[in-house]
Amino acid sequence: MRVLVVEDEQALADAVARGLRREGMAVDVALDGDTAHEKASVTRYDVVVLDRDLPGMSGDQLCREITTNGELSRVLMLTASGSVADKVSGLSLGADDYLTKPFAFAELVARVRALGRRATPATPASMVVGGVELDPARRTLTRDGRRIELTRKEFGVLEVLMAARGSVVSSEELLERVWDENADPFTTTVRVTVMTLRKKLGEPGVVETVVGSGYRVAVA
Repeated sequence: MRVLVVEDEQALADAVARGLRREGMAVDVALDGDTAHEKASVTRYDVVVLDRDLPGMSGDQLCREITTNGELSRVLMLTASGSVADKVSGLSLGADDYLTKPFAFAELVARVRALGRRATPATPASMVVGGVELDPARRTLTRDGRRIELTRKEFGVLEVLMAARGSVVSSEELLERVWDENADPFTTTVRVTVMTLRKKLGEPGVVETVVGSGYRVAVA
């Protein structure tokens, strides 16, 4: 899952980003509305965690831009005010959910994951292909009942491939969906990650290479 955290308090933004990354998400950070707008214009985020009070473009305006310009991102709006009127106004701008500061991090994660499942295309709560079962919420993977431990990036790659339901996913798209903006697009990161993932999954092979196009998990 690719997430954009938009928060002008850098300590809070960095803490949220670190926590979401520990949950296996690819996270970018913007400290003002203008930077966030630029990032959201060039990258498809599953979820935007958006502070309402921002320098530059306001959180309200950014939310309106994201939701009215055909963007597929889900918006979780953050605010210091928990009044009913503020919640209603935030949701009326197109926000999908609303969380009041201060918040429990576990609740933030749960809400981000819930919004991610509503993204386009939606990610199911659990995915099964043959004997392989992947649970994004619990971060677990089993094959024929046997637990397999994956790194965050291996898990993210398999999650994207299984969610594609047999469609081919290019290396470029995997890099965009699983890694953040600091990833070097000219490295062999994706290929190496797929290679180690295949070894852990064992035989018969689960991840197929489509020469010249990318990878897929075949659904029988």
